[in-house]
Amino acid sequence: MSVITSIGEILIDLTQTGTTENGVPEFAAYPGGGPANLAVAAARLGADTAFIGKVGNDSFGDLLRRTLVENNVNADHLYTDPTENTTVAVVSLDEQGERSFIFYRSPGADSLLTQEEAIAGLAGRPKLFHFGSVTLTKEPAYSAIPMAVSMARRMGALVTFNPNYRENLWPSPADAAYRIKQALPLCDILKIDSTELELLTGTKDLERGTAELAKYGILLVLVTLGADGAFYRYRNKTGHVPTIPCKVVDSNGAGDSFFGAVLVKLSELDLSKPVSIEKLEEIITFANKMASITISRSGAIPAMPTLAEVEGTE
Repeated sequence: MSVITSIGEILIDLTQTGTTENGVPEFAAYPGGGPANLAVAAARLGADTAFIGKVGNDSFGDLLRRTLVENNVNADHLYTDPTENTTVAVVSLDEQGERSFIFYRSPGADSLLTQEEAIAGLAGRPKLFHFGSVTLTKEPAYSAIPMAVSMARRMGALVTFNPNYRENLWPSPADAAYRIKQALPLCDILKIDSTELELLTGTKDLERGTAELAKYGILLVLVTLGADGAFYRYRNKTGHVPTIPCKVVDSNGAGDSFFGAVLVKLSELDLSKPVSIEKLEEIITFANKMASITISRSGAIPAMPTLAEVEGTE
């Protein structure tokens, strides 16, 4: 039985690392994709993790498979598509380390995950089953992933969801909001940022917005706020946990490392019983530290710390 299984996109983040002396941007090919990032983040903290997804039959696909295996993520259900290339996202950074994305994905191997492939990955009977929304933008993954999520829930898994909204992958914000809202009743724990809160609820108000999301039956809503830390709503109780200050080098992977840390700590508890607010805030503080270390270094997966680093013993 795996503790955490993640399903969805795995891709290459072609990330700007600087410029030449002539001002030409320089890029590095980093492994990425929200669900894959989360699986590695959890594995770096010592959790038993697995990943379900699809890459192309190319050197980038080989790199992604190798990255999962080297980070102790079970890649038995990382499939290879014989015709489509591995998806690539070009990530440009501003002076504050904030990201902008351009996707090369037509349709991209990640979106070609089938229902049969997705369901086969549930053989490990995970305790927590995680998914995102990037692979919900295209068929057949659009149908395959919700089916696998529903089956995982029937098998007793706690379902977690991070939409990881990327505007230029959707026909319109309204279409994105519609499809993401369809997935909300399937999840027990939701991680969003302030942009996604407004997209899904029409408000930036954390109290009102998270109350609206809780109506879908979501047990725990986490809203990451960058330098302002994280807001939570758990069983109609709300609170705010401040961030861990750091110098931002690259914000890519921050939310995934944060959420991976939260899920690892929750997986260590008896989730049939309520979590105390004190314990929840302790978990979020730990996750904030995980994210702060990640964004202080370049890349998403390569930047993610080990448990010893987060605990300050290394």
